[in-house]
Amino acid sequence: MHSVGGRVAVHCQTAEGSRNAVLAGVDSLEHGLHLDHSLLPRMAARGTALVPTFSAFAEAAASGLPDARDPRLRDWLLGGWDHAFSTVRAAHEAGVTVLAGTDHKPCGAVAGEIAWLIEAGMPVEAAIGAGSWTAREWLGLPGLVDGGYADVVAYDADPVEDPSVLTRPARIVLRGKVVA
Repeated sequence: MHSVGGRVAVHCQTAEGSRNAVLAGVDSLEHGLHLDHSLLPRMAARGTALVPTFSAFAEAAASGLPDARDPRLRDWLLGGWDHAFSTVRAAHEAGVTVLAGTDHKPCGAVAGEIAWLIEAGMPVEAAIGAGSWTAREWLGLPGLVDGGYADVVAYDADPVEDPSVLTRPARIVLRGKVVA
């Protein structure tokens, strides 16, 4: 995949799967519920991004999975959920690129992922970047530069001061055209 300019994203929810993915040199680790924090320096050095996708597990974690047939599965998932918060903080502090992404319906609820990153302890500006300018840079897309895409989302307030406005864009411009 790398030979043709592609990126490799691996969805991992176990410690072993996360370790194998990081050691194999993936570009991004999706979920990383039980990620061993000793791998964070390697991820930072290699540029491996962490995309925790909190919303994929939030409903299950909030319910506590009272009807789980196997209590070991419930304990494993809830333990991974709790671990994900410290992992995001530790990853950010270690210099790992943390991105806001979703793979849970409704897809595209990036504002919710940004809120989870903030709750996990990322600085607000870094969490907003995880769903915008940092993500664009990591993907190799230009920012707001001459000749770049004119993709802009405007808000009635500064999202750094009030992240809740991320769910209420005042204007969306996509490729130079107002779409909302």
